Amino acid sequence: MGVETKPKVLILGEIKLAHDAVKSLSEVAEVIYPKATDKDEFTAECKSGAFDGVVAIYRTVSSGKLTGKIDSEALDVLPDSLKYISHNGAGYDTIDVDACTSRGIRVSNTPTAVDDATADITIFLLLGALRNLPISMSTLRAGTWRGKTPPALGHDPQGKILGILGMGGIGRNVAIKARAFGMKIRYYNRQKLSPDLEAGAEYVDFETLLKESDVLSLNLPLNAATRHIISTDEFAMMKSGVVIINTARGAVMDEDALVAALDSGKVASAGLDVFEKEPEIHPGLLANERVLLVPHMGTYTVETHLKMEEWTLNNVRAAVTEGKLISIVPEQKSLQ
Repeated sequence: MGVETKPKVLILGEIKLAHDAVKSLSEVAEVIYPKATDKDEFTAECKSGAFDGVVAIYRTVSSGKLTGKIDSEALDVLPDSLKYISHNGAGYDTIDVDACTSRGIRVSNTPTAVDDATADITIFLLLGALRNLPISMSTLRAGTWRGKTPPALGHDPQGKILGILGMGGIGRNVAIKARAFGMKIRYYNRQKLSPDLEAGAEYVDFETLLKESDVLSLNLPLNAATRHIISTDEFAMMKSGVVIINTARGAVMDEDALVAALDSGKVASAGLDVFEKEPEIHPGLLANERVLLVPHMGTYTVETHLKMEEWTLNNVRAAVTEGKLISIVPEQKSLQ
Protein backbone atom coordinates (compact mmCIF):
# COMPACT_ATOMS: atom_id res chain seq x y z
CA MET A 1 0.00 0.00 0.00
CA GLY A 2 1.17 3.54 -0.83
CA VAL A 3 1.78 6.18 1.75
CA GLU A 4 -1.21 8.50 2.11
CA THR A 5 -0.25 12.05 1.16
CA LYS A 6 -1.30 14.99 3.28
CA PRO A 7 -3.14 17.98 1.80
CA LYS A 8 -0.84 20.91 1.09
CA VAL A 9 -1.13 24.26 2.86
CA LEU A 10 0.74 27.39 1.75
CA ILE A 11 1.77 29.92 4.40
CA LEU A 12 1.91 33.50 3.12
CA GLY A 13 3.22 35.85 5.79
CA GLU A 14 5.06 35.31 9.04
CA ILE A 15 3.56 33.40 11.97
CA LYS A 16 5.22 34.95 15.00
CA LEU A 17 3.42 33.49 18.02
CA ALA A 18 1.15 30.53 17.27
CA HIS A 19 3.93 27.94 16.95
CA ASP A 20 1.92 25.22 18.70
CA ALA A 21 -0.94 25.73 16.25
CA VAL A 22 1.47 25.40 13.30
CA LYS A 23 2.84 22.20 14.79
CA SER A 24 -0.68 20.85 15.20
CA LEU A 25 -1.53 21.77 11.61
CA SER A 26 1.60 20.01 10.32
CA GLU A 27 0.24 16.76 11.75
CA VAL A 28 -2.66 16.80 9.28
CA ALA A 29 -1.22 18.79 6.38
CA GLU A 30 2.00 19.41 4.50
CA VAL A 31 2.90 22.98 5.39
CA ILE A 32 4.98 24.80 2.78
CA TYR A 33 6.43 28.29 2.54
CA PRO A 34 7.36 30.38 -0.50
CA LYS A 35 10.98 31.22 -1.24
CA ALA A 36 10.06 34.39 -3.13
CA THR A 37 10.73 37.82 -1.65
CA ASP A 38 8.74 39.96 -4.10
CA LYS A 39 5.76 39.71 -6.46
CA ASP A 40 7.72 38.85 -9.59
CA GLU A 41 9.57 36.05 -7.81
CA PHE A 42 6.32 34.75 -6.33
CA THR A 43 4.61 34.70 -9.72
CA ALA A 44 7.55 32.77 -11.17
CA GLU A 45 7.47 30.35 -8.23
CA CYS A 46 3.75 29.73 -8.80
CA LYS A 47 4.30 29.12 -12.52
CA SER A 48 7.12 26.70 -11.74
CA GLY A 49 4.62 24.34 -10.15
CA ALA A 50 6.11 24.69 -6.66
CA PHE A 51 2.65 25.11 -5.13
CA ASP A 52 0.73 22.59 -7.23
CA GLY A 53 -1.68 20.65 -5.06
CA VAL A 54 -2.09 23.41 -2.47
CA VAL A 55 -5.63 23.24 -1.10
CA ALA A 56 -5.56 26.07 1.42
CA ILE A 57 -3.65 29.30 1.99
CA TYR A 58 -2.92 31.08 5.25
CA ARG A 59 -2.32 34.76 4.50
CA THR A 60 -1.56 38.02 6.27
CA VAL A 61 -2.03 41.56 4.98
CA SER A 62 1.75 41.96 4.77
CA SER A 63 1.94 39.02 2.35
CA GLY A 64 0.45 41.38 -0.22
CA LYS A 65 4.03 42.32 -1.12
CA LEU A 66 4.25 38.86 -2.69
CA THR A 67 0.78 38.45 -4.16
CA GLY A 68 -0.65 41.94 -4.52
CA LYS A 69 -4.40 42.03 -3.96
CA ILE A 70 -5.98 38.60 -4.17
CA ASP A 71 -7.98 39.27 -7.31
CA SER A 72 -8.48 37.55 -10.66
CA GLU A 73 -4.91 38.33 -11.71
CA ALA A 74 -3.47 36.76 -8.56
CA LEU A 75 -5.82 33.78 -8.75
CA ASP A 76 -4.72 33.14 -12.35
CA VAL A 77 -1.21 32.23 -11.16
CA LEU A 78 -2.18 30.40 -7.97
CA PRO A 79 -2.75 26.64 -8.33
CA ASP A 80 -6.10 25.36 -9.62
CA SER A 81 -6.20 23.04 -6.59
CA LEU A 82 -6.75 26.01 -4.25
CA LYS A 83 -10.12 25.85 -2.47
CA TYR A 84 -9.67 27.91 0.72
CA ILE A 85 -8.05 31.21 1.68
CA SER A 86 -7.78 31.83 5.41
CA HIS A 87 -7.08 35.52 6.03
CA ASN A 88 -5.47 36.75 9.25
CA GLY A 89 -7.51 39.87 10.02
CA ALA A 90 -11.05 41.08 10.50
CA GLY A 91 -10.92 43.34 7.44
CA TYR A 92 -10.42 41.53 4.14
CA ASP A 93 -10.66 44.33 1.57
CA THR A 94 -7.37 43.08 0.07
CA ILE A 95 -9.26 40.01 -1.19
CA ASP A 96 -11.71 40.13 -4.11
CA VAL A 97 -14.34 37.81 -2.65
CA ASP A 98 -16.43 37.82 -5.86
CA ALA A 99 -13.42 36.63 -7.85
CA CYS A 100 -12.82 33.88 -5.30
CA THR A 101 -16.47 32.84 -5.30
CA SER A 102 -16.55 32.57 -9.09
CA ARG A 103 -13.71 30.05 -8.85
CA GLY A 104 -15.17 28.06 -5.98
CA ILE A 105 -12.66 29.38 -3.45
CA ARG A 106 -13.98 30.01 0.06
CA VAL A 107 -12.58 32.82 2.20
CA SER A 108 -12.44 33.24 5.99
CA ASN A 109 -11.37 36.04 8.33
CA THR A 110 -11.00 36.55 12.10
CA PRO A 111 -14.17 38.54 12.89
CA THR A 112 -14.29 38.60 16.68
CA ALA A 113 -10.63 37.98 17.52
CA VAL A 114 -9.90 41.69 17.15
CA ASP A 115 -12.95 43.10 18.95
CA ASP A 116 -11.46 43.89 22.35
CA ALA A 117 -8.16 45.35 21.17
CA THR A 118 -9.75 47.49 18.45
CA ALA A 119 -12.47 48.74 20.79
CA ASP A 120 -9.84 49.57 23.41
CA ILE A 121 -7.86 51.78 21.04
CA THR A 122 -11.12 53.36 19.87
CA ILE A 123 -11.81 54.44 23.44
CA PHE A 124 -8.23 55.70 23.79
CA LEU A 125 -8.61 57.83 20.66
CA LEU A 126 -12.08 58.97 21.71
CA LEU A 127 -10.95 60.19 25.12
CA GLY A 128 -7.77 61.75 23.75
CA ALA A 129 -9.62 63.65 21.02
CA LEU A 130 -12.40 64.76 23.36
CA ARG A 131 -9.92 66.00 25.96
CA ASN A 132 -7.92 67.88 23.32
CA LEU A 133 -4.75 65.98 24.25
CA PRO A 134 -2.83 65.93 20.93
CA ILE A 135 -1.85 69.61 21.17
CA SER A 136 -0.50 69.41 24.72
CA MET A 137 1.29 66.11 23.99
CA SER A 138 3.29 67.86 21.26
CA THR A 139 4.00 71.02 23.29
CA LEU A 140 5.17 68.93 26.23
CA ARG A 141 7.69 67.11 24.03
CA ALA A 142 8.77 70.46 22.59
CA GLY A 143 9.63 71.62 26.12
CA THR A 144 6.96 74.31 26.35
CA TRP A 145 4.65 72.54 28.83
CA ARG A 146 1.14 73.38 27.56
CA GLY A 147 2.50 75.82 24.99
CA LYS A 148 2.77 79.60 24.95
CA THR A 149 -0.98 79.68 24.45
CA PRO A 150 -2.70 76.87 26.40
CA PRO A 151 -4.94 74.58 24.34
CA ALA A 152 -8.70 74.94 24.49
CA LEU A 153 -10.39 73.07 27.32
CA GLY A 154 -11.42 69.54 26.45
CA HIS A 155 -14.75 67.83 27.06
CA ASP A 156 -15.94 65.04 29.33
CA PRO A 157 -17.53 61.97 27.71
CA GLN A 158 -20.36 61.81 30.24
CA GLY A 159 -23.71 62.61 28.66
CA LYS A 160 -22.31 62.89 25.12
CA ILE A 161 -24.00 61.07 22.25
CA LEU A 162 -21.69 58.50 20.69
CA GLY A 163 -22.80 57.57 17.20
CA ILE A 164 -21.47 54.21 16.03
CA LEU A 165 -21.46 53.62 12.28
CA GLY A 166 -21.27 49.86 11.91
CA MET A 167 -22.56 47.83 14.86
CA GLY A 168 -20.72 44.59 14.32
CA GLY A 169 -18.57 42.91 16.94
CA ILE A 170 -16.18 45.83 17.28
CA GLY A 171 -18.95 48.44 17.29
CA ARG A 172 -20.85 46.57 20.01
CA ASN A 173 -17.66 46.25 22.07
CA VAL A 174 -17.07 50.00 21.72
CA ALA A 175 -20.65 50.62 22.89
CA ILE A 176 -20.16 48.54 26.04
CA LYS A 177 -16.95 50.34 26.96
CA ALA A 178 -18.22 53.83 26.10
CA ARG A 179 -21.33 53.26 28.21
CA ALA A 180 -19.01 52.85 31.21
CA PHE A 181 -17.99 56.48 30.65
CA GLY A 182 -21.61 57.63 30.73
CA MET A 183 -22.06 58.08 27.00
CA LYS A 184 -25.42 57.70 25.23
CA ILE A 185 -25.12 55.16 22.42
CA ARG A 186 -26.81 55.44 19.04
CA TYR A 187 -25.97 53.41 15.97
CA TYR A 188 -26.66 52.89 12.30
CA ASN A 189 -26.16 49.51 10.71
CA ARG A 190 -27.23 47.66 7.57
CA GLN A 191 -30.03 46.29 9.68
CA LYS A 192 -31.41 46.83 13.16
CA LEU A 193 -29.98 44.46 15.75
CA SER A 194 -31.98 42.26 18.10
CA PRO A 195 -32.58 43.82 21.54
CA ASP A 196 -30.04 41.55 23.23
CA LEU A 197 -27.28 42.65 20.83
CA GLU A 198 -28.31 46.31 21.05
CA ALA A 199 -27.88 46.18 24.83
CA GLY A 200 -29.66 49.50 25.21
CA ALA A 201 -28.18 51.26 22.17
CA GLU A 202 -30.68 53.21 20.06
CA TYR A 203 -31.02 52.45 16.35
CA VAL A 204 -31.37 55.56 14.17
CA ASP A 205 -31.19 56.27 10.45
CA PHE A 206 -27.95 57.40 8.84
CA GLU A 207 -28.82 61.09 8.65
CA THR A 208 -29.98 61.22 12.27
CA LEU A 209 -26.74 59.58 13.36
CA LEU A 210 -24.74 62.26 11.55
CA LYS A 211 -26.87 65.18 12.75
CA GLU A 212 -27.09 64.29 16.43
CA SER A 213 -23.78 62.61 17.36
CA ASP A 214 -21.27 64.50 19.51
CA VAL A 215 -18.72 61.82 18.69
CA LEU A 216 -18.87 59.62 15.58
CA SER A 217 -17.00 56.31 15.60
CA LEU A 218 -16.47 54.49 12.30
CA ASN A 219 -16.53 50.72 12.80
CA LEU A 220 -17.65 49.33 9.45
CA PRO A 221 -15.87 47.23 6.82
CA LEU A 222 -14.46 48.76 3.64
CA ASN A 223 -16.17 47.74 0.43
CA ALA A 224 -17.58 49.40 -2.67
CA ALA A 225 -20.65 50.58 -0.77
CA THR A 226 -18.76 52.07 2.19
CA ARG A 227 -15.82 53.74 0.43
CA HIS A 228 -15.99 57.46 1.31
CA ILE A 229 -19.29 56.94 3.11
CA ILE A 230 -18.19 59.98 5.12
CA SER A 231 -17.35 62.90 2.83
CA THR A 232 -18.18 66.58 2.28
CA ASP A 233 -21.98 66.20 2.27
CA GLU A 234 -21.91 64.06 5.39
CA PHE A 235 -19.70 66.49 7.31
CA ALA A 236 -22.13 69.26 6.39
CA MET A 237 -24.91 67.41 8.24
CA MET A 238 -22.93 67.03 11.46
CA LYS A 239 -22.93 69.20 14.56
CA SER A 240 -20.34 71.94 14.67
CA GLY A 241 -17.53 70.72 16.91
CA VAL A 242 -18.12 67.00 16.31
CA VAL A 243 -15.32 64.56 17.14
CA ILE A 244 -14.48 61.85 14.56
CA ILE A 245 -12.87 58.49 15.41
CA ASN A 246 -11.79 55.99 12.75
CA THR A 247 -10.43 52.54 13.59
CA ALA A 248 -12.05 50.80 10.61
CA ARG A 249 -10.31 51.42 7.28
CA GLY A 250 -8.95 54.75 6.11
CA ALA A 251 -10.93 54.84 2.88
CA VAL A 252 -14.35 54.71 4.54
CA MET A 253 -13.74 58.44 5.03
CA ASP A 254 -12.69 61.02 2.46
CA GLU A 255 -9.51 62.44 4.03
CA ASP A 256 -9.55 65.57 1.87
CA ALA A 257 -13.05 66.30 3.18
CA LEU A 258 -11.95 65.57 6.76
CA VAL A 259 -9.02 67.98 6.50
CA ALA A 260 -11.36 70.68 5.16
CA ALA A 261 -13.83 70.04 8.00
CA LEU A 262 -11.03 70.25 10.56
CA ASP A 263 -9.69 73.46 9.04
CA SER A 264 -13.15 75.05 9.09
CA GLY A 265 -13.77 74.02 12.70
CA LYS A 266 -16.76 71.87 11.76
CA VAL A 267 -14.81 68.92 13.18
CA ALA A 268 -13.25 69.87 16.50
CA SER A 269 -10.81 67.00 16.65
CA ALA A 270 -10.20 63.50 15.34
CA GLY A 271 -8.63 60.26 16.50
CA LEU A 272 -7.31 58.11 13.66
CA ASP A 273 -5.72 54.67 13.62
CA VAL A 274 -6.21 54.08 9.88
CA PHE A 275 -5.50 56.08 6.73
CA GLU A 276 -6.46 56.06 3.07
CA LYS A 277 -2.98 55.50 1.64
CA GLU A 278 -1.09 53.77 4.44
CA PRO A 279 1.71 54.20 5.30
CA GLU A 280 1.42 57.66 3.73
CA ILE A 281 -0.45 60.17 5.88
CA HIS A 282 -2.35 63.13 4.46
CA PRO A 283 -0.16 66.22 5.08
CA GLY A 284 -3.23 68.14 6.27
CA LEU A 285 -3.68 65.60 9.07
CA LEU A 286 -0.02 65.68 10.06
CA ALA A 287 -0.11 69.46 10.19
CA ASN A 288 -3.22 69.67 12.36
CA GLU A 289 -2.43 69.53 16.08
CA ARG A 290 -6.04 68.62 16.89
CA VAL A 291 -5.68 65.19 15.31
CA LEU A 292 -4.55 62.25 17.44
CA LEU A 293 -2.68 59.89 15.10
CA VAL A 294 -1.78 56.22 15.66
CA PRO A 295 -0.04 54.11 12.95
CA HIS A 296 -2.66 51.34 12.55
CA MET A 297 -2.10 49.69 15.93
CA GLY A 298 -5.66 48.72 16.76
CA THR A 299 -4.75 45.03 17.09
CA TYR A 300 -1.10 45.54 18.02
CA THR A 301 -0.94 43.43 21.16
CA VAL A 302 0.64 40.08 21.95
CA GLU A 303 -2.65 38.59 23.08
CA THR A 304 -4.60 39.69 20.02
CA HIS A 305 -1.92 38.70 17.51
CA LEU A 306 -1.76 35.24 19.07
CA LYS A 307 -5.53 34.97 18.99
CA MET A 308 -5.64 36.02 15.33
CA GLU A 309 -2.91 33.62 14.25
CA GLU A 310 -4.51 30.70 16.09
CA TRP A 311 -7.94 31.56 14.68
CA THR A 312 -6.58 31.71 11.13
CA LEU A 313 -4.69 28.45 11.49
CA ASN A 314 -7.78 26.78 12.95
CA ASN A 315 -9.68 27.88 9.86
CA VAL A 316 -7.01 26.21 7.72
CA ARG A 317 -7.16 23.05 9.82
CA ALA A 318 -10.95 22.89 9.52
CA ALA A 319 -10.64 23.37 5.76
CA VAL A 320 -8.26 20.44 5.22
CA THR A 321 -9.83 18.08 7.77
CA GLU A 322 -13.53 18.90 7.53
CA GLY A 323 -13.92 20.67 4.21
CA LYS A 324 -15.30 23.84 5.80
CA LEU A 325 -14.23 27.11 7.36
CA ILE A 326 -15.00 28.17 10.93
CA SER A 327 -15.61 31.80 10.04
CA ILE A 328 -16.41 32.09 6.35
CA VAL A 329 -16.92 35.72 5.25
CA PRO A 330 -20.54 36.94 5.21
CA GLU A 331 -20.66 37.21 1.40
CA GLN A 332 -20.14 33.45 1.18
CA LYS A 333 -22.41 32.22 3.99
CA SER A 334 -24.56 30.37 1.47
CA LEU A 335 -21.53 28.35 0.31
CA GLN A 336 -20.74 26.86 3.73
